[in-house]
Amino acid sequence: MGGFNNLFHTFSLLTRTQRNSLRSISSSSSSRSFCTDNGADGLQNSRVKIFDRDLKRKQRDRATWLMGQTQNDSFVDAVVENVLDRLEDCKKLFPTTLCLGGSILPIRRLLRGRGGIEKLIMMDTSYDMVKLCKDAELDDAHNEKIETSFIVGDEEFLPVKENSLDLVISCLGLHWTNDLPGAMIQSRLALKPDGLFLGAILGGETLKELRIACTVAQMEREGGISPRISPLAQVRDAGNLLTRTGFTLPGVDVDEYVVKYESALELIEHLRTMGETNALVQRNKLLKRETALATAAIYESMFGAEDGSVPATYQVIYMTGWKEHESQPRAKRRGSATVSFHDIKKQFGNT
Repeated sequence: MGGFNNLFHTFSLLTRTQRNSLRSISSSSSSRSFCTDNGADGLQNSRVKIFDRDLKRKQRDRATWLMGQTQNDSFVDAVVENVLDRLEDCKKLFPTTLCLGGSILPIRRLLRGRGGIEKLIMMDTSYDMVKLCKDAELDDAHNEKIETSFIVGDEEFLPVKENSLDLVISCLGLHWTNDLPGAMIQSRLALKPDGLFLGAILGGETLKELRIACTVAQMEREGGISPRISPLAQVRDAGNLLTRTGFTLPGVDVDEYVVKYESALELIEHLRTMGETNALVQRNKLLKRETALATAAIYESMFGAEDGSVPATYQVIYMTGWKEHESQPRAKRRGSATVSFHDIKKQFGNT
């Protein structure tokens, strides 16, 4: 595993010009360390490997080809719009921005000048995905004004200098990391003081219909179950995650999207196009044909609509956090209040 880790500590830019541009963007001093070099915050590699990151990279490569055969994904676009809408609620501008893997192409396409971004760094573990994003033709005058760099890199080993970014965006990508807190700590270290982190991950209620259908089918056909859908974070854990990783003014909200498909097989094709298929280390690599057909039949019988379509639920957890700065509002010290609620109730009564 040592060679695997060393591989992702390195990163490549698509051109020498972009390499020089990244150095000027991400570092104002050669003595500044990378986010992965700082152990003061307890940042460590996750010893438990839940996901096969190399397999996930290959799935992203396949998704790149499939994206080229389809139109824009309305579900992904809706999630990206919700993330980017948060920039319109901020008076602050974010000149230097890093976009982590997941939905980098829709983010670049739908950015439309929001956030006052001047320098944009697009990063993904898949070289093919980065190239697709780079070669995409965008009919937007705002994007032409943004200096954009493209990096092949890993969220678990962020190749960015500390205190070099104003904004980090991660849309539908971090839920595949083995060390989610560690990846978010690195994002915080990369931010300048008063920098903003915007994240969107799939929540635990995602694909609940498919989970049920898979479980029933495996019990019937194989007499037991094996993990087919990856474990995902719960909403109650997201706020604690932001606080644990050192972000201030944490904000968490959740949306549920129900997407209708013609069949369960079309759902699987959509997951492949998004690069969201199974990448568990301890997965069963063989899916029997009869189990797959039984899953599709059970799915349609239990959840199918009258029009013949089948629904799939996607729960998306949105996270907002800031890097600490002296200008940010802070809670007063416990016990420093000068007026009690008893006095307020006495003054204003029960109204």
